[in-house]
Amino acid sequence: MFATAGSDEKCTACLKLGADHAINYKTQDFAEEIKRLTGAAYSGGMLSNQQAGGVNVILDMVAGSYVAKEVECLAEEGRLVIIAVQGGVKAEFNAGLVLRRRLQITGSTLRPRPVAFKAAIAANLKEKVWPLLEAGTIKPIIYKSFSPAQAADAHALMESNQHIGKIVLDWKQL
Repeated sequence: MFATAGSDEKCTACLKLGADHAINYKTQDFAEEIKRLTGAAYSGGMLSNQQAGGVNVILDMVAGSYVAKEVECLAEEGRLVIIAVQGGVKAEFNAGLVLRRRLQITGSTLRPRPVAFKAAIAANLKEKVWPLLEAGTIKPIIYKSFSPAQAADAHALMESNQHIGKIVLDWKQL
């Protein structure tokens, strides 16, 4: 499993959480690193017929200009799932690669979904994920908790992008 992050500290955290490789996208070209690490042989922006390197799934929160590089990173029949558009809603990419390598590009967001759909997800989380949280089998990575009165400080920390993990408003601290 590969992860990308915007600092060496965040890359180290990804490795500690189980990533096989972590790429600092601010100091490295993540597409070139993926090609190197997966043994993909690209020629003129195309994956060589002799090599089926690349990754199977990319979960993208950036979109925008990243999509073109992500398409290049995908192995044959790979999937790109866009879940946020922090880098913009428009992307230009090599559609020929999508066709030749039978790639899938899809996206999802919960905001426009019906309340009943969201309730079904919540019920599934309660049934399948909450027991794992309660047992300590999985744990959220919490960077810092704030009282509601410190919401502005929490937001400033979030905007600084210096945290590794979640920032929590703890309503028990009222």
